[in-house]
Amino acid sequence: MKGDKLKKLREDLAKKDREIVRALNDRAALSVKIGEWKRSRRLSIYDPSQESRVLKSVREMNKGPLPDSSLGGIYNEIFSSSRALQEEMSVAFLGPEGSYSHLAALSHFGNCIRLVPQGSISEVFDAVERKQSRMGIVPVENSLEGSVKATLDRLITTPLQIRAEKFLRISHCLISSRKGLKKVEKIYSHPQAIAQCRQWLKMNLPGVPLFEAASTAAAARKAALEKGSAAIASSLAAKQYGLKIVAEEIEDYHLNTTRFVVIGEGRTGVSGESDRDKTSILMGSAHVPGALHRALGPFVAQGLNLLRIESYPMRERNWEYLFFLDFEGHANGRKTADCLRQMEKVTTFIKILGSY
Repeated sequence: MKGDKLKKLREDLAKKDREIVRALNDRAALSVKIGEWKRSRRLSIYDPSQESRVLKSVREMNKGPLPDSSLGGIYNEIFSSSRALQEEMSVAFLGPEGSYSHLAALSHFGNCIRLVPQGSISEVFDAVERKQSRMGIVPVENSLEGSVKATLDRLITTPLQIRAEKFLRISHCLISSRKGLKKVEKIYSHPQAIAQCRQWLKMNLPGVPLFEAASTAAAARKAALEKGSAAIASSLAAKQYGLKIVAEEIEDYHLNTTRFVVIGEGRTGVSGESDRDKTSILMGSAHVPGALHRALGPFVAQGLNLLRIESYPMRERNWEYLFFLDFEGHANGRKTADCLRQMEKVTTFIKILGSY
């Protein structure tokens, strides 16, 4: 009797699987038609604001037991496969394969993309600006180490827009071709990764020499080639280079998170969740007393929440600064548009880096 019940439950599952496959293919056919319509009007296939609206609707429909986070992961792959049916989605990232930028790209765009590794953050911008890739993803700040200067440098001059953002918790692993801490003779990694694991290394591998690498993925590649070597890198890098995970979560602070931004042509529309929309701008102010105070006044007047402000030294003028700002709201929103118009009157210039 128990076996008959299990058999019946599996038959019911198989029936649901057939319904899911049929529904997914019906949805895919509609996605193809939407792609044709977009191409006929020269619109971007990548539309994170629409994807956000779909996810919001799906969460509202969800009655469980599947949690919203699991449903979101499933739909991320549905979006990825739908985009791939509409056109090839190529994404430039800071490589080589197995880097945290690689992991961020997969986490945001899903698996149905063509990944284009680049040797530097600047080259990621170049690849997208020269249309060698549709999109790029670059780190902009880390919760422990602060802003990524190479990204800020290019945001000042690039014609590209920030189209979306992705927060990735950084969990470091010690990986090697051989298992066991006693067999580790030297360690490679990026300087930031080494700094983020300093206490763990001191307690578990005192005296083992540390060597800097261009990236955590490059460190993994070195560890794969040299016996007795290990790398501080991601679990993805271990898989990518056929290495064993000697120890997991070796970072000293487990809230370590990197914020990535997606860069590309075009602008992202309002998401439908106004409290989640964000705008990033670059601003210049006069080098006179009270200039910054006047520039920030419109945020108070419009009741907009300023999320981040960072000064950035002007290369052509000593001790004068530009300012990067992130704040809640979309540039197309009434309050945000009014705020930006007021700011234009009391600043030397404003560049909208993107709303997303």
